[in-house]
Amino acid sequence: MISKQILFNSFLQKEFSPEQRAAEAWIVISGFLLLTATCYFSGAASLLRLVFPATSLIVAIFLYLRHPILYIGFTWWIWFLTPLLARLVDYRVGWDPTRQILLAPYLVVFVTLATLFKHLPTAIKQGGTPFILGCIGVLYGCLLGLIYNQPISVIRGFLDWLSPIIFAFHLFMNWRDYPNYRQNIQRVFLLGVLVMGAYGIYQFVVAPEWDRYWLMESEMFTSAGNPLPFEMRVWSTMHSPGPFGTVMQAGLLLLFTSTGALIFPASAVGYLSFLLAQVRSNWGGWLLGMMMIFGSVKPKIQIRLLTIILVMSLCVLPLVNIEPISDVVTTRFETFTNLEKDTSYRDRSANYSRNFTLALSTPLGNGLGNVWKVDEKTGRIEVFVLDSGILDIFFTLGWFGAIPYVGGLILMMISVSKYTESRFDSFVSAARAIGISCFFQLIISSGMLSIAGMVMWGFLAMAMAAHKYYRHQGI
Repeated sequence: MISKQILFNSFLQKEFSPEQRAAEAWIVISGFLLLTATCYFSGAASLLRLVFPATSLIVAIFLYLRHPILYIGFTWWIWFLTPLLARLVDYRVGWDPTRQILLAPYLVVFVTLATLFKHLPTAIKQGGTPFILGCIGVLYGCLLGLIYNQPISVIRGFLDWLSPIIFAFHLFMNWRDYPNYRQNIQRVFLLGVLVMGAYGIYQFVVAPEWDRYWLMESEMFTSAGNPLPFEMRVWSTMHSPGPFGTVMQAGLLLLFTSTGALIFPASAVGYLSFLLAQVRSNWGGWLLGMMMIFGSVKPKIQIRLLTIILVMSLCVLPLVNIEPISDVVTTRFETFTNLEKDTSYRDRSANYSRNFTLALSTPLGNGLGNVWKVDEKTGRIEVFVLDSGILDIFFTLGWFGAIPYVGGLILMMISVSKYTESRFDSFVSAARAIGISCFFQLIISSGMLSIAGMVMWGFLAMAMAAHKYYRHQGI
């Protein structure tokens, strides 16, 4: 009897060993990738518009329940690569104005609603007040949107607004596993910078047919360049230069906290594609973030950062001086010295002049979905771009929704600014710098939504998780 019990216990230990659990997870992820590739190359690419979001959700649920660390990495990669897959599918089977496949990242993130519901009763007591305030603001905007706007538009806006908050809340509530989460995010963004940076350069030089097709069908050529080699603004695997710039800004700042042989090739392609995206707000955000990191770490780490910056410069500068790359980058940098003649600057200034007072004088707000409309003829969901997160917040949420939403963000900013863990943990410094620099960019972009919001809310949450972890450890 005793020997049978020993055998049974050893069987359980073997079944649930870390190595076997990791193998189990990678088998599921490999099956997901194989299914996607099979559908695409076997002539069933159109099925991916439904199959890919559905299987992404299934894999996400499995990883969330069985492999929570890998779930985080899987989520980021789905955000990074889904827009490219959408373009490849459209190029093969025709343009899809409904953009169904782009639901995949949101479905993957919404799995973390389980974390929200589980910890909601004790969230405030555990330090989750900023996230609860953010959710209150979004829910208010959602209820208002259902009154004033089309249901499809409200759902679209709800996905953009709520996804970053619930994902960040999930990161924060798992503060006990902060070291593992930190390692996973560092690895994911290191590989992400390498992959997205390399594809971005390929996109600029070659102008692949699927990217040109998307550029023309989406009519983004007015802001993303001409569908020709050396004339496109790089957006790599993302769906426009702005989100790509935000992700690369975060990834390049995180490289200062990483080690390994891939750092320098990732830096070379990452910085070059970052410059070719020509998103000046993200250039400024990166500079602000770098100064914050440098000013918050110990002198020993400062010397290491200076060495890394020097080596990175030696890798990138020769590439930037190659024609026609140098012309593109130089021309964009020159606009900083002559903003009055810059079209983008004039448009944003005029936008603020027209709408700032109007936005602040709308106490109730217009609700989620107010910037989206559905074309009845084509079925396409189109967006009215405000080019300002501040205007977007007040137009959408009004004062009643903006006060808790912005209050939650400001509460996070004040909290993370006081943390001293950055003196010995450079990731905390980088996470804080990424979150704060993204917050300041709300002046000129709606960086609280979608993937940009995932970056801002997510890294502020990681800084908060680190603080709680170290305090619990007595450090």
